[in-house]
Amino acid sequence: MKTFKMISFQLDLEGIEVPLIDGITINQENKEKTWILELFIEKQYRELLEKYLDSKEFFDVQVTITSPDNEPAPFTVKVESIEEFEDRISILLKGHLRVVRLKYAEQLLQSLLEKNLSNEELLSEFKKGMRERPRLKG
Repeated sequence: MKTFKMISFQLDLEGIEVPLIDGITINQENKEKTWILELFIEKQYRELLEKYLDSKEFFDVQVTITSPDNEPAPFTVKVESIEEFEDRISILLKGHLRVVRLKYAEQLLQSLLEKNLSNEELLSEFKKGMRERPRLKG
């Protein structure tokens, strides 16, 4: 097994960034290629993820691990459990890394090129996007 610090967590469909208090990502390195993600977050986000626990359905997320400079990794996961700790919660997710994806920088550049920005604006927005990692369509 390999363990990685979770830096950021985003729900793909909703495009919602869930602020982390702490998080961990575990590659189980088994034949099923299963990953475990555990998020420690504020209790106010419980409702957002609880619907997936109740429905047991899989959903897509983007997770940045180890360093904020890393490209977000796309996962398809389901909620295994939600545990409460006073005003915070622990969410346990289990799923798989989605294999097919474009590099984040390529997606960001493509979206910025479609805005017909000047060269200076393009460079500035590209640097900002690489730093802040906004959710991109596609």
